[in-house]
Amino acid sequence: MNNLAQRYSIKHEIAYYECDINQQMTLPSLIQVMIKASEEQSDHLNRGSSYVNQLNLGWVITNYEIDVDRMPRLGEKIIFSTLATAHNKFFCYRDFYIEDEAGNRLVTVSSVFVIMDLSTRKIKAVDEEIIAPYESEKIKKIKRFNKMQPLSNPKTSPFKVRFYDIDSNKHVNNAIYFNWLLDVLGYEFLSTHTIKNVNIRFDKEIEFGNVVDSYYETEITDNEDQIISRHQVKVSEELCCEAEILWNKL
Repeated sequence: MNNLAQRYSIKHEIAYYECDINQQMTLPSLIQVMIKASEEQSDHLNRGSSYVNQLNLGWVITNYEIDVDRMPRLGEKIIFSTLATAHNKFFCYRDFYIEDEAGNRLVTVSSVFVIMDLSTRKIKAVDEEIIAPYESEKIKKIKRFNKMQPLSNPKTSPFKVRFYDIDSNKHVNNAIYFNWLLDVLGYEFLSTHTIKNVNIRFDKEIEFGNVVDSYYETEITDNEDQIISRHQVKVSEELCCEAEILWNKL
């Protein structure tokens, strides 16, 4: 990790509408507060959405790797910290750390961002003038996430993209994908399991009006108290997102 990278932190009290029936913060809510922290840092460095949008550019997330010791709980005061650790020609790497008031690490997130031309919808090379204030390390290496296994006999459920699923980049906000991934697992599963690890890749943007199909299957691990769920989100059979999630029984 680059020790010179600028670290930025915000405090956040977990509200009831951010939690599930077990009073744990949901993954979509966690992602939303994380992104809020990164956006506030960008604004603080004068590299916020207004700056990149006037260049006809936008930030797009391509990967998350999420390790969970435990999810924040209702009423807890939590510190969300973030720093841009490194970048190469096309990819920017950002870490997030979620801690309680005593400094105990609850969640660690590694992420990958790219810059997209808002007109062509194509990825652009990283402009050093945009990235310089973050003081991230310039590297040549491309970080590789664990490769996900294909689905063998999945079940599926359809979802229609709604107006409020779309963000200022005019595509589905990445937090919405987690609703599609998780909802298909059902009440009984979600109320009796908690997330331990997530590996997710966003392959193709999804737009307003699309109908998405959320495919999934589950597998019991060697540890009987843990289950892996594997997921794919497709539009017209085209892969847009895939994920693997490791769950612990409550």
